[in-house]
Amino acid sequence: MIQNVSNIPEKELFEGLRARFIHTENVTIGHVTIDKGAVLPEHAHIHEQITHIVAGELEMTVNNQTNVLSAGMSVTIPSNVIHSAKALTNCQVIDTFCPVREDYK
Repeated sequence: MIQNVSNIPEKELFEGLRARFIHTENVTIGHVTIDKGAVLPEHAHIHEQITHIVAGELEMTVNNQTNVLSAGMSVTIPSNVIHSAKALTNCQVIDTFCPVREDYK
């Protein structure tokens, strides 16, 4: 199935963090826009996650280790690992989750 991401309704997950989601039987892919200064609070979930930075700089803390990620960088987050993020600039991110994020449907 071919989809134009811009035609997918955008969901605001947190203040300053919006996403458009594509779901298959096994994965969820989020095309995420994060405003400078927006904070994703510390949390964990059962899903494995890969966050890929398309544009901007994102400070991410995964399992108590903080790094600044920029365009072209990715981070893998295992299931049930505590993580958080803060946008140092406006960011474009692609998040991939396995299994599917039923809560984002």
